[in-house]
Amino acid sequence: MAKELGRREAAQYLTTEHGLQVTWTYLQNLPATVGGPRYRRFGRETVYLPEDLDEWAESRLSPPRYSTSEAA
Repeated sequence: MAKELGRREAAQYLTTEHGLQVTWTYLQNLPATVGGPRYRRFGRETVYLPEDLDEWAESRLSPPRYSTSEAA
């Protein structure tokens, strides 16, 4: 099983691995607003698995485009 990441580590992971400028406070607010990556609870702590972060980041990307005229 992959190492669980806390919110700060998860935000850093998304920045490093996917180039997304995500803060830990953004991750904290996502479940109450628009939904975010799957997470788990360990007591009072929120933890994320890297594969869940990867899946969420990929789901946020549009299909590849060659031109702005391709935007839907």
